[in-house]
Amino acid sequence: MQTIQAAIPSPTVSAIRLGPFTVHLYALCIVAGILVAIWLTDRRWRARGGAEHQVGDVAGWAVLFGILGGRLYHVITDPQLYFGSGKNPVDALRIWDGGLGIWGAIALGALGAWIGCRRHKMNFPAFADCAAPAILLAQAIGRWGNWFNNELYGRATTLPWKLQIHELEVGAGKVSRDAEGNAVVLGYFHPTFLYEMLWSLAVVAVLLWADHRRLLARGQVLALYLVGYTFGRFWVELLRDDAANRILGLRVNSWVSMLVFLLALAWFLRLRGGPRSVAGLGRSAGEDPSRSAGKDPSRSAGEGPAQSSDAPSRPAEDLVPAVDLAKPAGPAGQAMAAGDRPAGAGSNRPTGADLDSNHVQQHAQSRSPAPGAADGDAPPDR
Repeated sequence: MQTIQAAIPSPTVSAIRLGPFTVHLYALCIVAGILVAIWLTDRRWRARGGAEHQVGDVAGWAVLFGILGGRLYHVITDPQLYFGSGKNPVDALRIWDGGLGIWGAIALGALGAWIGCRRHKMNFPAFADCAAPAILLAQAIGRWGNWFNNELYGRATTLPWKLQIHELEVGAGKVSRDAEGNAVVLGYFHPTFLYEMLWSLAVVAVLLWADHRRLLARGQVLALYLVGYTFGRFWVELLRDDAANRILGLRVNSWVSMLVFLLALAWFLRLRGGPRSVAGLGRSAGEDPSRSAGKDPSRSAGEGPAQSSDAPSRPAEDLVPAVDLAKPAGPAGQAMAAGDRPAGAGSNRPTGADLDSNHVQQHAQSRSPAPGAADGDAPPDR
């Protein structure tokens, strides 16, 4: 009798051939993650006051730089896979075979997003807060590419949810087979790709919930993303046993996770109590979002409301108090403006006696109705 072990199966193909074209499923997972990330970032950006299509303008820069950075990080940290005796350096360009370092993707992807925000006059901190949960969701989707490639697994295990790993010919897009035609099984291991995917989804849920409840200040969404992801990535790396460069017994990715975690945690704590990030249409990257609401951040609470910089300027004649011609004239024939009080009633305005007498007489004559005018008729506008 054949014993059937409880295990998570792995695919026996990693590519689909469509005539002369080969579609790698790893690449499809990456593309699917990017599209979902753009969709979610756009929804969050517009909810913060941004305009449509702005996220798409920046996404091109972020995606291009992110893929380049991810591949560079992978090649730099694992050079033995592409350089040396028996290796072909051209393979470093075969991104569809797998190998994207998340730290390089985040670093250069953020640089690309910053360039895009500068070019399109968008608020970069607000964009980063909108994109952080979406980026982590894209990472979770991209992990399924590792499943198709039979990679990113941990140490051998006998747990019921162990992952079956085949000997896969990634270039050919299929597994190796024995003489009887059966797929060659290398063993059963911890499904670390699945652990990281589930952890990432949990952190995405926390980020969306906390940001929806407005519990996070400007920049804290991005900082909390880094804190949450690096904490999970550290313990996932401890379960992996595949070949990797190490420093003092720990994998390079473990050291990077610790360093980024500490920096992000300090950054998160420093940002406490700040305002929530706002997109602010037409503002330069990094501009204070309070200006978009017509507030002057330099004013204190007791100085009264500030005039919005977006409000149209008033004509000079609107600043002159209106004079009601129907009201009786004050002393010396001066017309009383709305809200004026007679002298001696606490008013500090000059009386008619203080004015030049000739000017007062001319002023009063210009206000007298024209001969033959009916009572209540106003003089024509001049």
